Amino acid sequence: MIRQRPTRWWLVLFCWLPALCLLTACGDKKPVYSESFVFGTRVEVQVADDVSEARAREAIAAVLAEFDRMHRTYHAWQTSELTQLNDALAVGLRARVTPEMASLLVEAQHFAKDSDGLFDPGIGRLIALWGFHADSYVAQLPDAAAVEAWVNRHPSIRQLHIEQDDTGGWVRSRNPLVALDLGGSLKGTALDRAATILKMAGLNNALINIGGNVMALGSRYGKPWRVAIQAPRYAGPLAIIELKDGEATGTSGDYQRYFEVDGQRYPHLLDPRTGYPAPGVQSVTIVVDGPGAGVRSDALTKPLFIAGPDSWHDMAKRLGLRSVLHVATDGAVTVTTELADRLKFEPHNGKLPKIRRISP
Repeated sequence: MIRQRPTRWWLVLFCWLPALCLLTACGDKKPVYSESFVFGTRVEVQVADDVSEARAREAIAAVLAEFDRMHRTYHAWQTSELTQLNDALAVGLRARVTPEMASLLVEAQHFAKDSDGLFDPGIGRLIALWGFHADSYVAQLPDAAAVEAWVNRHPSIRQLHIEQDDTGGWVRSRNPLVALDLGGSLKGTALDRAATILKMAGLNNALINIGGNVMALGSRYGKPWRVAIQAPRYAGPLAIIELKDGEATGTSGDYQRYFEVDGQRYPHLLDPRTGYPAPGVQSVTIVVDGPGAGVRSDALTKPLFIAGPDSWHDMAKRLGLRSVLHVATDGAVTVTTELADRLKFEPHNGKLPKIRRISP
């Protein structure tokens, strides 16, 4: 039996819908809110500064315009600057790139090195083999020989040679099978970019949500921004967290981009070591702060997910991550002690999940 499930996402950002009065009084001030559809997902921006609505909306519009530019510039399979670079790499050419592209690639190389290659945007051809370079997925396994051939060549972003200069950079690779897909970190980069745009506009209290990757600035009229972490196997929150100023949270899960064949789930989170989807995990959520919190909240969930149920904790230590929520395939929930006390777990079918705490 072959069965495909559509892509779905769900994140509750409490108190932005007028109907959601259960956590705040209905008479509370409402943030200025706008949404769009970018990066293949729903994007929401809320501003809770005491400024005119026109000023808030102008800044939000600038944020959404930047998201759209980034989406078009770095699209992995529709014609873009990124696909042009991939075309050049495939035939062994040295390609000129913008300063922004060069910086993103250097940053991604650092993440790949720090995670021992479990985060690797150089696996675009493997992602395409699995059919995930599409807006909808066909429930069909790739040719095993093609996957094996890819693994034997070990394409990696670490095989890029990047020469940066004042006006951009030059990029080449000794491996023509290297193809770049920045989808594992681009939403996080966009969060950081949004924070910069809003602050430059004089706004310091906002919540930005890109399909479950969330960054908080300041507060919601003096109260913390409250965000719900999606339960991997049902439409509802697993837990709620109050985010502090400058914090970002990201989740990687097997429940958004995936298909099923003969009852087995195949998510888009691929292990470069095997060429196959990483098994044993439903979702991994992290919370980070400081410079680059957005991109780190996005990129660093991937190596934890791919490391698997037996090695994620060691990888978290390696990456300096202290606030981690891990849900294994059997539904077992493990939380680092630093994060556990900040989470309010929600009951499902009248029962709270059993939680195992582990030191960071």
